Amino acid sequence: MRDAGFVATLGAGVVEWLDPRSGERILDLGCGDGTLTAEIAARGCSVVGVDGSEDMVAAARGRGLDARVMDGQALVFEAEFDAVFSNAALHWMPDARKVAEGARAALRPGGRFVAEFGGFGNCAAIVTALTAVARQEGLPDELAKPWYFPTAAAHTGVLEAAGFHVERMVLFPRPTPLDAGMRAWLEVFRAPLFDVCGARRQAALDTAEALLAPALRDEAGNWTADYVRLRFDARAV
Repeated sequence: MRDAGFVATLGAGVVEWLDPRSGERILDLGCGDGTLTAEIAARGCSVVGVDGSEDMVAAARGRGLDARVMDGQALVFEAEFDAVFSNAALHWMPDARKVAEGARAALRPGGRFVAEFGGFGNCAAIVTALTAVARQEGLPDELAKPWYFPTAAAHTGVLEAAGFHVERMVLFPRPTPLDAGMRAWLEVFRAPLFDVCGARRQAALDTAEALLAPALRDEAGNWTADYVRLRFDARAV
């Protein structure tokens, strides 16, 4: 996923919220290729990375990391981590209740859950354009928006129900330049929608780009994704 390298690059802020300390045992939930996992490990932590993608786990293992294929909605750990960390992954796990319960079970008493992911309003223009394309092609709306983008209030409720106290949570816009362009973003992150279009795949991509250009492409032809992020720090109680 060469066109998605910005995901880890923009995760620095949430790593600072995590504030990993030497000797801690940390679970990286949705570790991807292990870029941030390795950064946390370099601070003297014992880190386990989990991800649903075999390819991503293989890449993380290639960095010498302890990485395991696992569904973040079905974690199997019991009271063995000081912290659970996640960057740009929780919005891919629609059963937020199971994610929160699994994270709580994985933590020792007083452990922390620190994460950042797409929040309410994330990719609003993109989702609208993708929904229009899906309906034009006679496809279900779920192919346009498979993600979980909650409000701060809604996700606070999820965490509290799972046994967390939310120390801080912020919802903030983060417009993100797409150096490789919008089409590359669409092909990386919503391939399932365009793949089922068959012979109309390129035409569907053209339509999505045309719908998005007025809002997300500037006069010089540069694209920006309309990201909104939700970042939180919660403690196990």
